[in-house]
Amino acid sequence: MSTGALARVAPVFDRAPFIRLMGYRLVDAGDGWVETELEVAERHRQQHGYVHAGVVTAMADHTSGAAATTVIPEGRSILTAHLATHLLRPAAGGTLRCRAEVVKPGRTLIVTRADVFCDDTHVALFDGTMVSVEGDIA
Repeated sequence: MSTGALARVAPVFDRAPFIRLMGYRLVDAGDGWVETELEVAERHRQQHGYVHAGVVTAMADHTSGAAATTVIPEGRSILTAHLATHLLRPAAGGTLRCRAEVVKPGRTLIVTRADVFCDDTHVALFDGTMVSVEGDIA
């Protein structure tokens, strides 16, 4: 565990009202990667009882943005430029776990990939392109 990486990405979670509302939790981080968890509640489910695709996608997106944050200079922050979520199977369990990694760091564009698991089932694969912008998190 890299305390420097954790300190760098903690504000990405602490200062995001939507992320706090959903209940995503930062678990671990290192240079170029971040792991998160979510205890699934009734509010996270869709009409069939599965975890909503938007919940899975938002988790992968935010975790990927945090991973990208670990590879950019101080004074910059990350926004999502493009994302694609491949839903592999319905998420029916009680805990979502996500691990995002930087595939290719760049000065402006950073390519990421994330895997989301529900309990022990691989439920989503996420590809993201993040953009590094001037200015720290507001």
